[in-house]
This record gives sequence, structure tokens and C-alpha cells, in this order.
Amino acid sequence: MKKEYVFINEVGPRDGLQNQDINLSEDKRLGLIHSLEAANIPGIEVASFVSSKAIPQMQGAKGIVKNLKPSNCEYSVLIPNIRGYKDAIEAGCKIISVIPAATEEMNKKNINMSLKQALDIASEIINLGKQDNIITRAYIAVAWVCPYEGKVDESVILKIADQLIEAGADELILADTIGAANPASVKSLVSKVVDRYPVQISAHFHDTRAMALSNVWSSLEVGIRKFDSCIGGLGGCPFAPGASGNLATEDIVHMLHQANYETGINTNALLSAIEYASNALGHKIGGRMTPWLNQQSL
Repeated sequence: MKKEYVFINEVGPRDGLQNQDINLSEDKRLGLIHSLEAANIPGIEVASFVSSKAIPQMQGAKGIVKNLKPSNCEYSVLIPNIRGYKDAIEAGCKIISVIPAATEEMNKKNINMSLKQALDIASEIINLGKQDNIITRAYIAVAWVCPYEGKVDESVILKIADQLIEAGADELILADTIGAANPASVKSLVSKVVDRYPVQISAHFHDTRAMALSNVWSSLEVGIRKFDSCIGGLGGCPFAPGASGNLATEDIVHMLHQANYETGINTNALLSAIEYASNALGHKIGGRMTPWLNQQSL
């Protein structure tokens, strides 16, 4: 019987690095990207075209994109505004992501915009992307719980999603930015979104409350077959209190393989990428499965 495929989108070079105390050079960031690619990871978020003053860890995005090796890997970048979009297109980006948040306060903290402004800008970027034949991905940050405004009603998420899909987004990603979702709330919202929109639906989970893998399983049960993750469980939003690391790539890959799903990812090469990142950052990183996986590779 053929195994069902699940697409893993690695966000380490962007979401994983943006909250680190050390700013890696372009060469080291490119080395990390290529080590991830060597593990056969099918999608990698490589950079964010944000202000280097706001997030200095992401400076040099143009250089990163321009120096990527030709590959079958789906390289994507995060775009916060129109200027970022223009810079990304000039650099040669083919897949872009916008990330409006679901609440007023989170948008103000994250991108200094109101909810309406954030959605209007995201919609404009999506429209520009369609004109330029660019694949556009739309995140909805804090899709379950906002660190400033608390629980987010599902009707709010559906209204936001309606606008992003109407603008022409090719993919919609529900993001549990602070890791406060639970399997029941995930299944409830995700099932509604999957039933409502005829586009790729993906999920992005943080592991703040140790429920990321459980939330992945709930998502699988209602049809999601694409997830963001980050090697070593790195990550966290600089503007979202309590947003600890992302779901570790090694953890989700191991669970999926054990559950008879296919990812195409080479676990031993993934461990080498984790070691590369640990050396570059100057400290050990790793998900829950990393010590056990390292023992199996001896």
C-alpha cells in the first residue's frame, strides 16, 4: 500500500533565526539552507524582507535569495509590506508569504498596522503577486489565541480568510503563533477552513505548551497534509510574548514516519543539519526526538 505524502515546510532560516541572540552571516545562513536541502526537505522559508533595524537577524535577505543554488526545493520568503515585496521580486523570489495577524493589538506590535491596514496590504501584495506570476501564501497569525487579546473567535478567522482567498492567495496557513492551541480547538477551526476553501490549507504550530505534535495529529485527521516546522525547535516571534520555539522538524518527521506517512526527508541528513545549526549558533539545539535519533544513527 502506497504511503500518503505529507509536505514539510522548514522555517528555520527565517522563523528559527529571527529570535536568536546571534546574527549569523549570509554565508552561514546559506550553509544552513543547503544542509536542510541535502536532507531532501521539500520546502524552506529562507528569509524575511523586513527592516534590518527591527529584526537585524534577517538583514541581507537579497543576498541570501540571489545566492541560492538551483533546486527543486520550494524556496519561500516572508513579505511584511510593499517595499519588501519589491525587494523580493528584484532578488528573484518566486514564492512569497504574507502574515497578517488576527487581532488589532498583534498587528500593531508586529508590523505597526491596524488589522484593516494589515489585511489591505496583504491583499495588495497578493494581487501584485498574481500579476507577476508569483505563488502567494497567506498566513493568519495568532489564529487561536493572541498574547494581548486572548482567545480568537473562529468567525474572525473565517472573515479574514475570506478576504485573503478573495484576493487570490494560493495557500492559507493557520498559525498558532504562541503555541496556545489544543487538539480540540485545532480540529474545530481547521475542519471549517478545509471545508470552506478550495486551496492548499497548511498549519504552523509552536510547542510552547507541549501540544504541537498533538495538534498536528488533529490536523491530519481533518485533511491537512502540509505543515511548517523548524529544526531543533528553534523560533519564536520577537513581538509575541510567550511564543517559544516552533514544532521541531525532527519530531514531526519521526512521528509521521512512525505513523506510515511519507515525507521524503532523510533523517540522518536532517541530524547533520541540526548539528550545523548548533555549531553556527554556538549552542546545542534539538527537539524531543533528537537524542534518541542520534543514538539510532551511531
